[in-house]
Amino acid sequence: MDDLMAEAVVLGGGSAGYAAARTLAAQGCDTLVLDGAPELGGLCILRGCMPTKALLHAAELREAIREGGAWGITADGVRVDPLALFARKDALIADFAAYRRGQLQDGRFRLVRSRARFEGPSILRLDDGRAVRFGQAVIATGSRVAPAKVPGLAEAGFLTSDTALADARVPKSLVVLGGGAVALEFAQFYARLGCRVSVVQRGRRLLSGFDLDVAAELEAALRREGLEVFTGATLDRVDRLGEGCRVRFLQDGKVVSIEAAEVFHGLGRVPDIDGLGLEAAGIATDRGRVAIDARQRTSCPGIFAAGDCCGPHEVVHLAVQQGEVAAHNLLHPGRPREMDYRLRMSVVFTSPQVAQVGLSEREADERGIAVLADRYPFNDHGKSMILGCREGFVKVLADPTSGEVLGAACVGPQAGELIHEPAVALAARMTVAQWAAVPHYHPTLAEIWTYPAESLADSVAASNARRSAPGPDVGA
Repeated sequence: MDDLMAEAVVLGGGSAGYAAARTLAAQGCDTLVLDGAPELGGLCILRGCMPTKALLHAAELREAIREGGAWGITADGVRVDPLALFARKDALIADFAAYRRGQLQDGRFRLVRSRARFEGPSILRLDDGRAVRFGQAVIATGSRVAPAKVPGLAEAGFLTSDTALADARVPKSLVVLGGGAVALEFAQFYARLGCRVSVVQRGRRLLSGFDLDVAAELEAALRREGLEVFTGATLDRVDRLGEGCRVRFLQDGKVVSIEAAEVFHGLGRVPDIDGLGLEAAGIATDRGRVAIDARQRTSCPGIFAAGDCCGPHEVVHLAVQQGEVAAHNLLHPGRPREMDYRLRMSVVFTSPQVAQVGLSEREADERGIAVLADRYPFNDHGKSMILGCREGFVKVLADPTSGEVLGAACVGPQAGELIHEPAVALAARMTVAQWAAVPHYHPTLAEIWTYPAESLADSVAASNARRSAPGPDVGA
């Protein structure tokens, strides 16, 4: 077998890797993509964004049927067929994955199905023994489920976001370990299909990356829906009990024990960089991630990284941007680009959905940034009341002097869609007064943003008027 050579090598064919490869190839760079995963497609398509949202849509359909009684619409004998539900999800994902395979195999760059290990700053070794000699590289190997470090968990057995997506059944009861986006989305999915669900979160609140009021609103909604939520828990151990499991943890100094048919490990993911031989190329890591700068450069000249393997935010649209920035800087070191996370968005697809963009109140406080904040509830908004969505609110943050929109959050119906309006306002560096002046159709969910925007515009104007008003004439 002959060794391989390439101007640029991309390790990984997921969202970040494909974005880097297509950018390189579009500019005439001889590019080789290495992907040793069992199936092409990447985390988002195969085991992340797309399949989980398909399952959540099914759960929402069932919930909508159950809520039809308020309108005099009833359906008897509603049942869920998990095999059919998961088959529908699998069919959708098969289409998405086939499209990505086509992109990876359309000839713009070479694709080799193999994992690889660095043997130096310009050489990789494939699984079949061949060497790959390259000029520059982009590492985009993604992430994997975090190791099961809770005592007894590995021995007792558990579900993960990977395995649950392939297991077409709904357990009678489930303990979900973790209070992040993935854990809560799966918790609500199973609960809405008739599973008794308990959520055990190590932190004092759910969704630690969001503001306290936002996370508290979702926690209250989950509790009202019947999910049992424990926060501030210190996990002790998990034991197998015949056909089920027992989870023990400490909460407020007391030992709490929960028994359920299954345990779901939702304690996060870690970069998939084990076995890459990073040390052989002089590539530094930082807290388990590939260490990078704002230009996606690693500590080894000519080697870049993008996506979940380096972070700092594990979301697809940022992984794509990182891949594009890495590829651009690989090709054009004299005209470098840097990542800008000012418009970073986060969405949790529970019901109510949770979303934020830009600066949060927590971040503003931590960084000493003065902001004005205002919010408006969905339970006083016409369109959401018609839809029966009375939980949640929208919140806008603005600069106290200029009125520039600095951030926004939404917990409520279609938050993942609604958050794009303030994202546009942030991208255009609009003031709250400019935003409030944009016409909004009535009745729509989107017009709810005009209420906090108008309120903040009035506050900014009044504050500036007070500052510019002449003081008392002390010399009179």
